[in-house]
Amino acid sequence: MTKTIRTLLAVAFLIIAGELWAQKSLVLENEAVKMLWENSAVGWKIKTLSVKKGNSWVALKTPSGENTLVFSAEKPKMTPDSVFKSITGETFPGEAYHYQTKQWAESTNPVSLNTAGKALHFFAKNGKQIKTNQLSFETENEVAKITTEWSFDPQFPTDIWVKQTLTPKSMGYFSLATPTLAHVSEADMAWVSVPGYFQGNYIQPNFALAYAYGHGAPALPVVYRERSASTLSPLVTTKSGITISVIPDPALCRDPWEKDKNTMHAWNVGLSHKNRKSQLAPTLYFPVLGEPKSELKAGETVSYSFRYSLIDGDWFKAINHAVYDIFELKQSLALRQSKQSLTDRIQKMHHYLTEPKTSLWNIEEYKGLKIGAQSYLGGVVGSQRDAMKNSDYGAMWMLANATKDSLLTKNVLPYALNFKIVQQITDEGFFKGALAGQYYLAKSKRFTEEWGEVVEPIAVTYYTMLDLGNILLFEPNNTSLRNLLSNGAEWLLKNQKPDGSWAVAYDRKNEQEIFRDIKDVRPTFYGLLVAYRILKDPKYLAAAQKGADWFVKNAVETGGFLGVCGDARYAPDFATAQSAQALLDLYDLTQKEKYKNAAITAAKIYTTSIYTHPIPNRNPKTVNGSPREDWEITQAGLSFEHGGIFGSSNSQGPIQLASHTGLFLRMFQLTKEPIFADLARAGVWGRDAFVDAKTSVASYYWQAMNRGAGPYPHHAWWQIGWITDYLMAEAEVRSNGQVKFPRGFVTPKVGPHQSYGFEAGLINGTKAKLIVDENLVKIDNPTIDYLLAESEQKDKLFVILLNNRSQATDFQVTINGKSYKKQLAGVGLEVMTVAK
Repeated sequence: MTKTIRTLLAVAFLIIAGELWAQKSLVLENEAVKMLWENSAVGWKIKTLSVKKGNSWVALKTPSGENTLVFSAEKPKMTPDSVFKSITGETFPGEAYHYQTKQWAESTNPVSLNTAGKALHFFAKNGKQIKTNQLSFETENEVAKITTEWSFDPQFPTDIWVKQTLTPKSMGYFSLATPTLAHVSEADMAWVSVPGYFQGNYIQPNFALAYAYGHGAPALPVVYRERSASTLSPLVTTKSGITISVIPDPALCRDPWEKDKNTMHAWNVGLSHKNRKSQLAPTLYFPVLGEPKSELKAGETVSYSFRYSLIDGDWFKAINHAVYDIFELKQSLALRQSKQSLTDRIQKMHHYLTEPKTSLWNIEEYKGLKIGAQSYLGGVVGSQRDAMKNSDYGAMWMLANATKDSLLTKNVLPYALNFKIVQQITDEGFFKGALAGQYYLAKSKRFTEEWGEVVEPIAVTYYTMLDLGNILLFEPNNTSLRNLLSNGAEWLLKNQKPDGSWAVAYDRKNEQEIFRDIKDVRPTFYGLLVAYRILKDPKYLAAAQKGADWFVKNAVETGGFLGVCGDARYAPDFATAQSAQALLDLYDLTQKEKYKNAAITAAKIYTTSIYTHPIPNRNPKTVNGSPREDWEITQAGLSFEHGGIFGSSNSQGPIQLASHTGLFLRMFQLTKEPIFADLARAGVWGRDAFVDAKTSVASYYWQAMNRGAGPYPHHAWWQIGWITDYLMAEAEVRSNGQVKFPRGFVTPKVGPHQSYGFEAGLINGTKAKLIVDENLVKIDNPTIDYLLAESEQKDKLFVILLNNRSQATDFQVTINGKSYKKQLAGVGLEVMTVAK
């Protein structure tokens, strides 16, 4: 080759290389997403970003591509320097709520408020197309070098996979924010959510309402922790029907029990609905500024990966994608294997609850009656460890009716009934018919509420209407109870506001409305539905519908709900699931589609109260000295008592009281959405690591592991109630309605499970009544649960077998001494009919 030719080739190479370096545009494009980058004076910007919607393309209005690096030479301060007020002008949350003081302080420090450190905003430099649909960028600034790689996920065309690497130039604290694909104006926003913290269709200017209650999205670009996030997927849905979400690599998730101790407070990934500039754009932060992984030396690199998901569809479709495709719900469900059947747990808890010492059962004299309830050793204002409470009256009467056990019918029910009778205020005046309180203090001989001298309309619904309603299903001719029910209904009717709503609470001393900074977005209307179903007066149904209409408009449509736990200042909780069942029951009565649709929406929203991370696996762990596999103690599949920044989920983790599972199966039956059934089963199957071996009572909070009922012995009744509801719902779903029993009313406070057994049901067309008899049936495999019923003529016994795992199961069932070899398919059902 001559020297001239070599020179010409070298010049040509330099020209081509220069042209490549000076590229004006870069492209990522597939059948679902088109992204065009343009090189500008300040760096590479996303010029257009379009998503395939049906047969056309929808362009996002404000594409960006801007990056953010947050840097601090010193560790950021972790104490708050901001004060916020309620809409009524008081400093929030108030001194009385000491459970929330620490969490509010943590959540309003500069890191959480996203004001800590110095934010460096930049558009990437040195961009190049490595190959088709694979881009890389490299940028240097005064503090670090950042490289970013972009590509499509070959399995999911809607997902863009991104990896960022940070190399500091000096020692300090660093946090990378995911680049802003596009930001969405408030006018163009249809829905926004950081699941587990809030969801809604508008921005709330009052910070306390938005941040503590999720009544609208916060206007500030706050950064949320993983510990109360249900699914790690902040998202925004535009009015054109495109949902933008950002999802971290599951490997980044904090593990709440890494090896042999509780590590749920670790904070690996920050989540936000906004970027640092407060533009509406789902954003992750890694590492979180000030957390251990954010402290880096010069030259020390940190990398992380995440995905943007651009879904043609709403937020629920996007959540399904994250839950199934990224956090592997279906695959992890296959790991679950129970070591004790749910049926056996009910039978063992029956014995626990008929033993006064173990169940902490008390009988006290009050107003000439002997009243009975269980000790409540949790926090109650004024308690001297003498508080008493009953929980699930529907479960009490259901179990007593099904077992005919005199230890229940003679030793428990009469005194529990007296407790209920004297709970109602009977004195003439404003509070006649209202509730004296859900707790009885034995030493001071008075009823009280959890957190002060308040009277709540929702408490009248719970502890008058629901409890009395469930009892009256079993005792329909009890005139005194009907009168008490009527008193409660009249009080609710009298205090319903013209728009259909109720006050959150009234001060017991001066009768004035309190908690004016929050609305009663709870299913208070349901009490009047109960009154109508029992007492048949049409004015109660009309008022229930008026209340439900207000609730749908102000809660379901906006995504803002309120909880029922006074000690948590009513942070949103399991009442959201209860709302779905309340609306479904109202639909059953009225056949109005608007209530069915609202029930489905509320239930969909409640799916974001269920943990779906980290992905369960079989890694060995140690819990209080006992060997466990990771899936046995996973948080995935569990709901929380109350979430958000205020909820017990922050300190205690989720709960084992899975009251929502029956509702979710009913929703699956109604909508055919698999996520309802799969999340229900993920919350129930294989939870033995949380069950006390002596009593079969599960712990309440996740962090308690298997310490049993602890200070909450009454929870055993709720556990009997929700497990029965779950099993009955499974039987109905799996039999395609051939096993179907009338449902009672939801339980007070903890969720939507309902009572059974007050009327005969149908099993393959034959009328039958539920029974509980632990001596009739024996099964040698704990993944097989069963329900029992007998025909009205008492000549046939029905054994409803349920295989509660994903795999086919071989087992032996023994009925009245006769054994049968069986096999049930995964999640299978069989109804055996034998002569009695």
